[in-house]
Amino acid sequence: MASIPATYRAIRRTPGIGTSESPLKLEITTENTFPPSGQLAPHDVLIKIHAVSLNYRDVLMLHGGYPGGVQERGIAASDCSAEVAAVGAGVTQFKVGDRVAPTYDLGNLKGEIKATGHLGLGGDVEGVLREYAVFEERFLVHLPGHLSWEEGATLACAGLTAWNAVGAPASLGKNKSVLIQGTGGVSMFALLIALAGGLKPIITSSSDAKLEALRTKLGAPDLLGYNYRTSLDQVAEVQRLTDGKGVDVVVNTSRPAGIPADIDSLVPSYGTISVVGFLAGVSADWNPGKLLTLIAKTARLQGVTVGSKVEFEALCKFLEEREVRLNPLIDDNIFDFEHSQEAFDYLWAGKHVGKVVIKL
Repeated sequence: MASIPATYRAIRRTPGIGTSESPLKLEITTENTFPPSGQLAPHDVLIKIHAVSLNYRDVLMLHGGYPGGVQERGIAASDCSAEVAAVGAGVTQFKVGDRVAPTYDLGNLKGEIKATGHLGLGGDVEGVLREYAVFEERFLVHLPGHLSWEEGATLACAGLTAWNAVGAPASLGKNKSVLIQGTGGVSMFALLIALAGGLKPIITSSSDAKLEALRTKLGAPDLLGYNYRTSLDQVAEVQRLTDGKGVDVVVNTSRPAGIPADIDSLVPSYGTISVVGFLAGVSADWNPGKLLTLIAKTARLQGVTVGSKVEFEALCKFLEEREVRLNPLIDDNIFDFEHSQEAFDYLWAGKHVGKVVIKL
């Protein structure tokens, strides 16, 4: 590890509240690497950040559309990969040179009810789009050793959300089927988890070209999928692709309006719908009596947030044991730190496939 500078660069949101017509911008600031005392607290860890990946929430904050907490002029982004640069005198779990990432929700370490509430990086608290950061060791996890910095940067939010949306593959059993909506970050991660876990995924996209490119990128010519713009009947497509059986899990990344079709897409018994996003809006117009079908199917409709540090560690263990590579979920365009604004604009424009990564 080279000498540690006294200051570092960070990317902060500009002041105010953004709108779709007048979004906030990003600006580069200079921050102090160490606290005023010049020394780390006993259980603090200084990390040098190598790569950051973006989530849809990051750009929503600029456009005033994020429903959660947004810190005024906060440092953006929640997902990164980093190297331990220095440790406090009482740190026992990490050493200089370790590959690490902070957990997304600092208020959720064990999956228990949180007195502190949600503390999401890059929203409620300072994010990770910066060259250095200090975290207490209890907020950090060890990254799988076989992953690149770019791959490791995708785990904390999108990866863990996908892990909880699909369900640990071992708990589902082999040959279960998963409908994954879209080719964004969470969807791509869910796809890789499903494939590595022996599940049968069906992926959707607005583009036939994207689906073909994805099959090529994964080396999976038989990957099931369909274009939801040209094939409007999700239930019919699922029935066709599963020989009338339905799917065991639906990963709903797009809209509450699609829940009735998700219910009808499930297997006759013990299916699950995981609602993880609202890319296509939050409004819906359907009869709530449709939820009674969940009873008939003994099915479950669950909301999925990112999850806990314990679940993050389980995801990392799964990826390391199975040597799952994450390159296919990283968009081909990698941005550098100075062009972070362009990376946010690229994601907002929907030009990406998978995760948009900024490399420091």
